[in-house]
Amino acid sequence: MDCFSSDEKFNQLYPKEISALASRHWTPLSVAKEAAAFLAVGSNTRILDIGSGVGKFCLIGAKLYPNTVFAGIEQRKSLTQIAQSVALELSLSNTEFLTGNFTEINFAQYQHFYFYNAFYENLIDNDAIDQNVVQSQELFNLYTRKLYKQLKQLPAGTRIATFHSSENEMPSTYQVVGIGSNEDLKFWIKL
Repeated sequence: MDCFSSDEKFNQLYPKEISALASRHWTPLSVAKEAAAFLAVGSNTRILDIGSGVGKFCLIGAKLYPNTVFAGIEQRKSLTQIAQSVALELSLSNTEFLTGNFTEINFAQYQHFYFYNAFYENLIDNDAIDQNVVQSQELFNLYTRKLYKQLKQLPAGTRIATFHSSENEMPSTYQVVGIGSNEDLKFWIKL
């Protein structure tokens, strides 16, 4: 089975209850391919997926760009474990999945970033992945401010691909340099 040929096939790598969340919470295959192509530039590149869920973006990127490290930070340990298990099943050695809050990560360890608005579930009560983490409007606002501050500190040339972003987390020093085939995918570079 070539799991990289369609979302349906790729999502079969996950347990049924996780696969059922794919259309709302996991990056579509086409978006992951375009975002990875934009971000996997340079040598010794490390890309961080902020709120990586079950690691779909990282897994697809790692398969396509074996000389780039795709790391994900996710606050739900159960999702991190699923991502790690799938990475082993696919024999991908250039992925890292960390359990924790992105606010605890030193962004300077990474050159480029992927952000599929992981904070949005704080705004919609019935759109949560599960009930294992606290959600609130206050957390959405806090996380948006924290991400803004982290991105602002990064050097010129930093790239970020955003998908379904409110863009409130993007400092004015970042410029949109492209839009993906899905218009909700935007490519940014820090000036």
